[in-house]
Amino acid sequence: MGAFQDFSVSTYLPIGTIGLRLVVAALLGAIIGIEREWRNRPAGLRTHMLTALAAALFTILTGEILQSEMVQVQGDLARADPIRVIEAVTSGVAFLAAGAIIQSRGAVHGLTTGAGMWLAGALGVAAGLGQFAIGGLAAFLGLIIISLLKRAETAVEKKAG
Repeated sequence: MGAFQDFSVSTYLPIGTIGLRLVVAALLGAIIGIEREWRNRPAGLRTHMLTALAAALFTILTGEILQSEMVQVQGDLARADPIRVIEAVTSGVAFLAAGAIIQSRGAVHGLTTGAGMWLAGALGVAAGLGQFAIGGLAAFLGLIIISLLKRAETAVEKKAG
């Protein structure tokens, strides 16, 4: 155990809190991913769960960096901006989401999947910050938007066609 202690540093947040935040992020991502999986979309359950988990991890690590001795030792010379991490998560998830969007024969497919991945990233950030109520509400609203509004769109298309 002594060798491991040399390799690791203590965390500001209790490890149980970190674990709970990561699990909640994965579960929130699963809410959107299950619907995408059910509709047999390219980015499904695992993709959305991993996206949310990664976003939460980046967010938690940002908080840990801000509380670490490394930042405290450098004092005023350290410039840590947690918003930059959220911007990086947003950019990274946008890159993944863009990969899910396909254009073929003049039709664009995958926009909702891409938006779902972007939402999963935001859910991960919320979970990483410990904002479970906000994340849960957003996941619930996202699920309503993706599933129920799809039914409404289909009904309108049938009437128009």
